[in-house]
Amino acid sequence: MAIDVVIFDIGNVLVEWHPEATFDRLIGPERRHALFTNVDIAAMNDRVDLGEEIADVVREAADLHPEYRDDLMLWHSNWADMFAPEIPLSGVLLRALRARNFPVMALSNFGTSTLELADRMYPVLTEFDRRFVSGHLRMMKPDPAIYAEVETETGIDPARIFFTDDRDENIAVAAGRGWQTHLFEHPQGLAERLVAERLLEPSEARG
Repeated sequence: MAIDVVIFDIGNVLVEWHPEATFDRLIGPERRHALFTNVDIAAMNDRVDLGEEIADVVREAADLHPEYRDDLMLWHSNWADMFAPEIPLSGVLLRALRARNFPVMALSNFGTSTLELADRMYPVLTEFDRRFVSGHLRMMKPDPAIYAEVETETGIDPARIFFTDDRDENIAVAAGRGWQTHLFEHPQGLAERLVAERLLEPSEARG
């Protein structure tokens, strides 16, 4: 089946996202393990990704867990350290597709204010033809509703959508809707897949 659009996830596809490594560096692995075990960090981050303001969410968590107050506040003050560095080859692939005038979009779980910061840090994130962002839509992967939103808003046949994401559960839902998918493990794998799909030439898919 032909492909009409390539849709990228953002975190760990275009830019690395490693909170654990950042907190290991800031407070040490033992303290970080205790923090991530005793505080529902994932739920806190999900609230941000669903559109709540990161400063408010983190402050609320710190109030609920005073024993970890200083540690939790680092989630806000050091967010940029967690979202780093850029994955260069992924950016090359995005730009190569756009140079061919091939539609390129994003489907990402991302907060609103954090995305504004990320855009300033990494201009490649502003180069999509369109972005579907959980913080704006107030729904997030792997909820099928956000995939349905993409289909409705673009009008593209699901079978002609190519989607790459680093999380199995997000890929599984997309595949279940008939999307063509690629589980992102490293940028070279994505480069090879885009070449195999004849969307890029090998010379265009190198860093």
